[in-house]
Amino acid sequence: MEKICIEMPVVAGCSATECAYNLDQACQARAISVGDGIHPGCDTYMKSSQHAKSGMGSAGIGACKVAGCKFNDGLECMSDNIMVGHVQNQVNCMTFAAR
Repeated sequence: MEKICIEMPVVAGCSATECAYNLDQACQARAISVGDGIHPGCDTYMKSSQHAKSGMGSAGIGACKVAGCKFNDGLECMSDNIMVGHVQNQVNCMTFAAR
């Protein structure tokens, strides 16, 4: 397998403990995608009683489709890190801040 190494912001914590990628409030996905163009939802979230094995320890943010966020530059997140958690019945980027 060919691997790439790039710098990207990290998911510093995730309170969506029912997500398949969540292990001890750390996201085990290699990278997450955020947003649908308007709402800052975690597109990688997947509700499951089974959880991913311990992996990298923290995921990166691969893409952010919420152009209205002050941390978004060219559909990439420029925050140092983000937190993911619940807002009502959705799992969202808690670091989202409107421009």
